[in-house]
Amino acid sequence: MTSLKQKNFTISLIISICLVGLSAAFAADFDRTVIPRVKYGGGGDWYTGPTSMPNLLKQASERLHLPTQAENIAVSVSDPELFRYPMLFLTGHGQVRFSDFEINTLLNYLDNGGFLWVNDSYGIDRFIRREVRRIYPDREFELLPSDHAIFKMVYDFPEGLPKIHEHDGKPPAAYALFDKGRMKILYTYESDIGDGLEDAGIHKVDTPEIREKAMRMALNILAYVMMQ
Repeated sequence: MTSLKQKNFTISLIISICLVGLSAAFAADFDRTVIPRVKYGGGGDWYTGPTSMPNLLKQASERLHLPTQAENIAVSVSDPELFRYPMLFLTGHGQVRFSDFEINTLLNYLDNGGFLWVNDSYGIDRFIRREVRRIYPDREFELLPSDHAIFKMVYDFPEGLPKIHEHDGKPPAAYALFDKGRMKILYTYESDIGDGLEDAGIHKVDTPEIREKAMRMALNILAYVMMQ
């Protein structure tokens, strides 16, 4: 059986190779990985959990040996800077709404190698599904099986997406939108990985074990995106 140390070494090598081979659309990228959060309209709190991405990027540097810039950065879809980032993070509670221009921009971004991770922090399900249908009206989310590669990139999750926050008590589910075999959007539903990545003490119910579970899953997601 492959040890965690061996798997970490392997994935670090894969990531290093893939960073060199990113799409030409992101040729002007930073030399350090940054994952900005997406600003959106509609009244939802796109800014929630400001420590989640910096914490993930710090751990990606320490555990995956990936050069990162561990900062909380936000970007609007209408901002040309969007195309500097190979991966985006969207989270919040409640309404999410994009303009027609932003929908077209997201389509262009995703079709040119970009990746969007949507984290259900609670209450965004119907809004996200509506907006994704506007981007890809002829495509549907696919439920990822527990044996999908994303659940065993660095850490093994034999049961699939872990449950971090209870919310409605529904089972967690990972949905993805694919095009020509490439995952373009990952939607983590009824799990709230993002909240589990925040600083200790922000969510009193998040034990160290729960926070570690969230971090491991997030590192799997990042490794999977970099491997594509």
